[in-house]
Amino acid sequence: MANRHGRPCWYELGTNDLDAAAVFYNNVLGWEMVDSGMEEMQYRLAQSGEDMVAGMMALDHQVGNPPPNWLIYFAVDSAEAASAAVTERGGEIIVPPADIPGTGRFAVLLDPQGAAFGVLQPQPAEGDGPQGGAFNQDKLGHGNWQELMTPAPIDAVAFYTDLFGWGKGEAMDMGEMGTYQLFSHDGTDIGGIMAQGDSPVPCRLPYFGVDSIDASMATIATAGGTVIHGPMEVPGGAFVAIAQDPQGAVFAIVGGQ
Repeated sequence: MANRHGRPCWYELGTNDLDAAAVFYNNVLGWEMVDSGMEEMQYRLAQSGEDMVAGMMALDHQVGNPPPNWLIYFAVDSAEAASAAVTERGGEIIVPPADIPGTGRFAVLLDPQGAAFGVLQPQPAEGDGPQGGAFNQDKLGHGNWQELMTPAPIDAVAFYTDLFGWGKGEAMDMGEMGTYQLFSHDGTDIGGIMAQGDSPVPCRLPYFGVDSIDASMATIATAGGTVIHGPMEVPGGAFVAIAQDPQGAVFAIVGGQ
């Protein structure tokens, strides 16, 4: 069985309008939305093909009254052990380890530089995520890449390689923007770490796979979102764009032109 520890496994949107967000991401990423059946809160599940890839929840269920946001979860062998390791290295626990019936055990954490992320200890089951393969670089509408923008990239690289066992890939010189450090899981590049730049706070940006970057950018605009940056060609011949949904959550897309 492939090593899941440190692999992206779930994407979670906090939003102030669940219905509008569901329509927007259905238009842009083709997601079909279903209710999770949770009695204590509204939690929508997004399905892409046969896989559940993301969840959506109201902001008032998130700690600290944040603005609309995307949170990325990473699979871990033990939610307790991962949470303890984060605090030992100067991070914080936002939501302590707790059970999700039928899914596993999760926690929401802050790294030492202040970037939020989640961890999930999945119940023994097929697939790589809480409901299936949420991260798949070969499937449209799935997680494809992630970037961490942080005030201390070198420290962040050390923190995550230690916590998740990520490998350090190529370090790409971006001139005034500094170095873009690729990181890998089980030998496959899955994301990059870079300086915080113009971002007001440390943050993590999820990328979702699309067929055509140009068509998806047009759909984003038609559906009420905003393209912040792009399209831009990246190594390997793909194109990327960064966007904001109508409620203000920032995400990115990657695909052919």
